[in-house]
Amino acid sequence: MKKFIVVIAGPTGIGKTNLSVFLAKKFNTEIISFDSRQFYKEISIGTNVPSKYFRKEVKHHFIQNISISNSYSIGKYEKDALKTIKKIHEKKNVIIMVGGSGLYLDAIIHGLDSFPKIKKKNELYEHYRINGIEYLKKKLKELDENYYDKVDTNNPQRLIRAIEVCIASDKTYSSYLTHTKKKRKFDVIKIILQEERNILYERINHRVDKMIKKGLIHEVSKNTKYRKYNSLNTIGYKEIFEYLDGNQSLLGAVEKIKRNTRRYAKRQITWFKKYKSNSLFTKRDKKKILNFILEKMKNQF
Repeated sequence: MKKFIVVIAGPTGIGKTNLSVFLAKKFNTEIISFDSRQFYKEISIGTNVPSKYFRKEVKHHFIQNISISNSYSIGKYEKDALKTIKKIHEKKNVIIMVGGSGLYLDAIIHGLDSFPKIKKKNELYEHYRINGIEYLKKKLKELDENYYDKVDTNNPQRLIRAIEVCIASDKTYSSYLTHTKKKRKFDVIKIILQEERNILYERINHRVDKMIKKGLIHEVSKNTKYRKYNSLNTIGYKEIFEYLDGNQSLLGAVEKIKRNTRRYAKRQITWFKKYKSNSLFTKRDKKKILNFILEKMKNQF
């Protein structure tokens, strides 16, 4: 029997979780997350992890599976996820993958490029701590302007990684990006969720308000000891830290979370545009999506 991965992707707040659980039940299978914000045990409200009810209904993998204090690279995720996929495929023909972290999805369905092994340069982290992210941006632009134009320049971990490779190898980081797709032992069916921009933004704003009511401020405050870790340098947490530090009003922090989440959703929409347009649906198209998947599977045999 052929093995399949059904990917449910799209921007934050679009309705991926409900659809993934619906499909997992239909195919009597399990769910693998490729949402890098949901890996951490200590945080759940700001990352909007699937509810305990959903996780009881359907087995989820890579949800709150590690601690904030643990280092967890995209390469490690690729290895762990492929092992999990192989194990599930021994008893199931279909697996549902769901999330919004495009790089993590690409690592699974296409594979990662190979980079030289290098020692981490702690001085880069120290420069970042003292001089801020602008130092990293300037340094990367000097070393590899091509990659600088593509990378998320607000992600210090990716900037530092690219700079480390440039310095250690005396080559540009982008020279290692061959984009050679690796062969996988499964077929991939992609479902990309979309929505009118104004409706999506309303959902995002409403969800942020719900997070505050559910206790986001308390969740952030009890994780203050972890704030130096990059996993907490993310939307919903860095803004509340500003509020707790007295550098921002609560109203101002909430508005910044909404604005930054909308911007993040916009970047996700741009990322997933590279996938074929015939896989675009709204969360209301459950029956159409199911029929689309079944038809795709039938055509693969």
